[in-house]
This record gives sequence, C-alpha cells and structure tokens, in this order.
Amino acid sequence: MKFHSLLLLWLLWFPLFGSVASGAAGRRPNVIFILSDDLAQGDVGVYGQRLIQTPRIDRMAAEGTRFMQAYCGTSVCAPSRASLLTGLHSGHCPIRANRELKPEGQMPLPEETVTVAQLLKQAGYATACTGKWGMGMFETTGSPLKKGFDHFFGYNCQRHAHSYFPKYIYENDRRMELDGQTYAQNLVQHDTLQWVREQAARPFFLFYAVTLPHAKNEIDTLGQYAEMPWTREQKTYAAMVSRLDSDVGELLDLLVELKIEKDTLVLFSGDNGSSYSPESPLGKLFEQAGNGLRGYKRGLYEGALRQAAFAWWPGSVPAGRVSEEPWAFWDFLPTAVELSGMQRAESLRTDGLSLVSFLKGGGAPKREHFYWELHEGRPQQAVRFGDWKAVRTAPGRELELFDLGADPGEKRDLAPAFPEVRQRAEGLLRASHEEHPAWPLAGGAPKRN
Repeated sequence: MKFHSLLLLWLLWFPLFGSVASGAAGRRPNVIFILSDDLAQGDVGVYGQRLIQTPRIDRMAAEGTRFMQAYCGTSVCAPSRASLLTGLHSGHCPIRANRELKPEGQMPLPEETVTVAQLLKQAGYATACTGKWGMGMFETTGSPLKKGFDHFFGYNCQRHAHSYFPKYIYENDRRMELDGQTYAQNLVQHDTLQWVREQAARPFFLFYAVTLPHAKNEIDTLGQYAEMPWTREQKTYAAMVSRLDSDVGELLDLLVELKIEKDTLVLFSGDNGSSYSPESPLGKLFEQAGNGLRGYKRGLYEGALRQAAFAWWPGSVPAGRVSEEPWAFWDFLPTAVELSGMQRAESLRTDGLSLVSFLKGGGAPKREHFYWELHEGRPQQAVRFGDWKAVRTAPGRELELFDLGADPGEKRDLAPAFPEVRQRAEGLLRASHEEHPAWPLAGGAPKRN
C-alpha cells in the first residue's frame, strides 16, 4: 500500500474512533506487555516449578490474576508476536512462520498491516519496544519505528538475538557497537526503566519483549545456582529465568516508586512453549511438563500454546485470582484499544475480543473458537471450540480430536468415536485459514530462528 493510501486509511479511521475517554482518576491507563522468549509454564514457581526461583513473578501472580489457559499466537517467535501486535490469529496474520532474510532480519510486516502501537500512538500514547523485534529491519515496511513505536532499543533480528554478548544492538535505528563482553539484557533493562521514568506523567504503551530465557544459554553470573550439582546448561538456564524474574520485579517496583502502579495494566506472558523436549536433560530436571501438558515449541499441542501469563493492575485486577477461562494473544489489541478510550472502527479487522471486563474480574468473552496454524516445515493447524481441541500435524494426516476438559494432556484421540465433532472441526479449520501465497497449507519449510 502506498503512503497516500495509508494516509487516507488513517483519515477515514480517525473520526470513527471518536473521542478518548479518561480513567477514574482523569488519566487513561498505561499498558505494559512483558513478553518472555521461550519461557515454559513449568519454569515458574506458581505453576509448580521447584528448583528455579521466581519470587517476583510469583508475587505478581499473588497480587494479580494468573491464567491457566492463556494462549500464544502460535508456537514460534515472529508469528506469535505478529498475532499479539496485529490482533489477528495465525490463519489471517501476514506472518505465519519464522522466515529469515539476509543479511539480517526476518520477513517484515506489510505496510498496510496496523499494529496496536500505531493505534495507541494515534490516541496520544507514548510508545516503546525494548528487547527483541523480529518483524522487519529498519529499512523495511516492518520496522518498529514504522509500526507505531516512538522508541526502540535492543535486537531487531531474531538470529542476532541468540547472542547475549553481542557485538552490537540498536537504539532506534542506530547501531550501537559493543565489545562482545557486555551482557545485553543489562542495557535493555536500563533503557526500559529509563524510558518508563521519562513517561511517568503521560499515558504510555511499553512492549517489553525480553529475550530471556531463549537459547543460547548465556548469563553474566550464575548467582545462586553456581554450586548446584547440575550441568552448565542447566545452571545457566535457571539463572536466566531468575534474571527474568528479578527484572520483572524491578519494573514493577519502579511503577510503585513513580506512584503510577494504579494507573498501569501490566500483562506478562511467554511467547510460545519451551524450546526443550520434556525428555531432554534440561526439560527433565526442571519438569517443564510437570503440568501434564503435551508438546513444546514448534508444535500445536497445549504445551506449546498455553503460557505462563499474569495480569497486574493494583485496584483494578483482582488479587489472587486464578482463572481457567481461555484467551489468546489476538485479544490484546482490542483490549488496549478499549483501555485507551478509543471507539473501535468497524473497518479495523481483528480476530480478538476485548478482555477489559474479564481482567477486572468478570467472565471471559464468549467466542466460537480459537485457531492456530504454523508453517515451520510441514504446515500444522489446530482449533479449539469449547473443550474440544483438534490438531492436524501435517497436510493429509488424520485429524486428532481431544476433550480438554477431561484430558488436558491430549493423550486420548477421540476422533474415531465422535465423527460429527470431527466434521465440525474440519469446517472450522477450513474457514479459519485465509489463503496467502507465502503460506499454502501444502507448504514448504521456512528457515527456523
């Protein structure tokens, strides 16, 4: 889409959104989404982890709401993040796999694709992305600076983000040279806290896309795990999760220090399931599948899709609540739009539903189904409707059918016994997949990141 067409789209939308409403204290709420890279539910204390210490995240759960069935966009980085920011599930989203571009970066978000940051910026919010982007280098249509963010700090390319001691990172689109011995998360955390301090007097949206604990396993100090009788990889992974925990705590403490915690919704989630098989040395030691869920990253079973997820907003989000009601990443955009006071334009396409009432203690919004697809190697599809979940692990394979209410671990395939339910699932799979030349269901094998 050319610039003049994009401008016309904005002009058409603006009057449809209407005026921006103020909150109870005369201030619209700040919105922070903390996205952890590859964190598993089983890595966190309140989900059953016993060896890795996560006291601040556990406290966040106690002071807010913990979700047992919060779903990511899909089970690898770029498409999961694209779903979060665009409000589109992976049957409609323009990014449906990690697709690397040379010499640096990934397949960019198209010019015409609108993000939650663009909408909140239009509403007068300050906006920042810190940590990792992975949806378009700066010269492309998918640059974070072209997708609504006033400020960017960290890694753009996912492959580059595998190094925690990089030779460079980016401040906005300026390459910052480093010595290769500086732990990048130290710089990212410092920049994040500084930016929040600078925005304390105005509404802001922060997308804090933390790289921890994505491999490769690197840390500047093993801390409390240095003397544990584990492998180096196991010690490092535990230290990375605990470092994530302390950084989250530091950010929440800053909100309290600035006296804006009651004006700020903080959502925390992993971006997809763990990278590690439950049978791997790391997966076994930390019992990442201790919650009984099947699967991990690059699959579409529940262990790859359900996230460690929390909402924290003192005075607005109920403390100590544990919810079994499902929601998904594509619900974030309409949620943020409602919180900003904007009236959602009918022309704004989204698969999501606002969670504002749900976050404040009400029930989850009702919907027909949730849908996922993934194009890493052989295309996969999954759909959930009620407690039924159907998974097709490759084109031409038989559809598997599970009753999540009775079998959350997806151990018993009920497809042969319930042909009418299987038929309904097939219809939902067909209806939810929008054809795109880059993402045919017969599919190729995009390069993994």
